[in-house]
Amino acid sequence: MDDGIFSGLKVLDCASFIAAPAAATVLSDFGADVIKIEPPGAGDPYRNLPNLPGYPRSEHNYAWMMESRNKRSLALDLAKPEGQAVLRRLVAEADVFITNFPPPVRARLGIAYPDLAPLNDRLIYASFTGYGERGEEANKPGFDSNAWWARSGMMDLVRADEDTTPARSLAGMGDHPCAMALYGAIVTALYKRERSGKGSEVKSNLMANGVWSSSVLAQAKLVGAEFQPRMPRERALNAVANHYRCRDGRWLILSLLNEEKQWPTLMRCLDREDLTDDPRFATKPDRHARSIELIGIFDGIFATRDLADWRKTLDGNGLVFGVVGILDDIPNDQQMIDNDVLVPFENNTILTVNSPIWVEGSAKIRPRLPPAVGEHSDEVLRSAGYDNEAIRALRASGAVG
Repeated sequence: MDDGIFSGLKVLDCASFIAAPAAATVLSDFGADVIKIEPPGAGDPYRNLPNLPGYPRSEHNYAWMMESRNKRSLALDLAKPEGQAVLRRLVAEADVFITNFPPPVRARLGIAYPDLAPLNDRLIYASFTGYGERGEEANKPGFDSNAWWARSGMMDLVRADEDTTPARSLAGMGDHPCAMALYGAIVTALYKRERSGKGSEVKSNLMANGVWSSSVLAQAKLVGAEFQPRMPRERALNAVANHYRCRDGRWLILSLLNEEKQWPTLMRCLDREDLTDDPRFATKPDRHARSIELIGIFDGIFATRDLADWRKTLDGNGLVFGVVGILDDIPNDQQMIDNDVLVPFENNTILTVNSPIWVEGSAKIRPRLPPAVGEHSDEVLRSAGYDNEAIRALRASGAVG
């Protein structure tokens, strides 16, 4: 059986909330041995996310299942010298160390790059922050909602118009794309190590990833482009790149960029071939000039049938459109299941969201359910050379849970 591309790779996940641990999850999907370092007792504070106000209630800790599958938990108090000594021993044999602790906390705990790099010249030290590691905001804490979503302009840009209240981001909405950036940095550093034999520090942050996500319009602003006022959906400038509500209340979105070619096909699918040569909409400039009128016509047409009917009608005609999905769709989305976007946990029927990359010829491992706090402490310590007496001493000191 294929144990994964990263089988034998030792990764220390000394991070929380959410991008940095999620990068470790991707490494684990490809077979890396990821040890989750978390405080004794309650463990990583991220375990408590589903208990916060407004989050869905479930018997399962869905947040922890997503970010900590496949990992082994070592409950370690890094505020204690004994705990720091254990971590240093693990670092000496590790391939990757991942953290998003604020820089002052790293310095206090002795886990900054200058502290750990001398212990292992092959170590990849992956650092993730909110706003980068230089400048007056280097030590400023941040979540994706503020450092990625709000700071980048996206929170403002998705508004229907300037008078609409800015939209809130979803839990982890920016963290998971950021995780892929940190994963890419780690893999790049591993490739560099293959060539040089030496480890290195890699960095990423929420703010940089946010501007990267909004970079088409950010670049337009950087070159001094002239922006047009944003219009609400009913007054959009292009009716065939707009979204419409169906009879059952569900929405779909048209994205017909090859408009001249696709216009007759769309009219046939909508059973409005009379509009194909209608003088009001005969050419692309005509349609754009009368977009408000055309949107009104489309609103009336799409409101006559349910989304499922429209999907059958529009599919297979070369028209680019998409369903505006809702969470209820996901558990039974056959396309997601067929493409391993959703995969079951090992020895379980519960599905989880797969990391979004695949490598031909190298299967991912079957995801394993996440660990309890300190579930693997003894196992990890023994593999690091601690005997039973030493483990008892560490427990007695409170350094290990």
